[in-house]
Amino acid sequence: MKLSKLLLTALSSLLLSGLVQAQAIKIGVTPGSVADSVQVAAAEARKQGLEVKMIEFTDWTTPNAALDSGDIDLNYFQHQAFLDNAIRERGYKLASIGTGVLSNIGLFSYKVKRFDELKEGARVGIANDPVNQGRGLLLLEKAGLIKLREGKGWRGTINDIVANPKKLRFVEVEGPQLVRAIDDVDLSLGYPSHFVSAGKPQVASSGLLYSGVSDEYFAIRFVARQDKAGDARLKQFVRIYQESQAVRDQLHKSNANDSKLYTLAWLSK
Repeated sequence: MKLSKLLLTALSSLLLSGLVQAQAIKIGVTPGSVADSVQVAAAEARKQGLEVKMIEFTDWTTPNAALDSGDIDLNYFQHQAFLDNAIRERGYKLASIGTGVLSNIGLFSYKVKRFDELKEGARVGIANDPVNQGRGLLLLEKAGLIKLREGKGWRGTINDIVANPKKLRFVEVEGPQLVRAIDDVDLSLGYPSHFVSAGKPQVASSGLLYSGVSDEYFAIRFVARQDKAGDARLKQFVRIYQESQAVRDQLHKSNANDSKLYTLAWLSK
């Protein structure tokens, strides 16, 4: 009896002194501005007694699978359109619990400076996932290079192209790898922040055309499992991220210090 009381007293002392801490929040990210900003937020969270462990994924499929299986607690790499598509295709029980940065996408080239310089049969790098491919195709349509089937919008794929006067040839690439694909194609879809991460900030601001930055639907989301959506610790981390000036400074740096390339979507509501 006395031993049990001693153990309880010792445990209580540890809890009160903060030596026994809750398990760290595990958040999945992809390399680049997203990871950099989360790393800054994690440091801010630590000051408030909240431990956060960042886990990087190099593709856009595994972070949702890992979250759904419970291997991580949160992920921050996808916009709502991508999440909706993943839920529809895979049956994931996931939910957005907060809005993050809205990244502009652009069309980039090392070989031409204007769209009319593209030759017939030019190779174009495009994301291979359904949602980001659709966004890229809309941008190509805006540039006057293709025409998509009526009503498809961002859900369009290369199979929905109904007019392609230059007979462009599309090279489908995993989204994070588009920053490398630009070396091998004539024109490529890309995220400006990826070029900054690759040590090419000058490229980030030299796109031939950019998408708009006002569509919150394509802002990156903090995503959790539905059964953890109300978790106070997860919400605390999202709040820290959104309120931190250090995070905002990092996002600006990660976007070539060019405010036209992104927006803090949670402030635009």
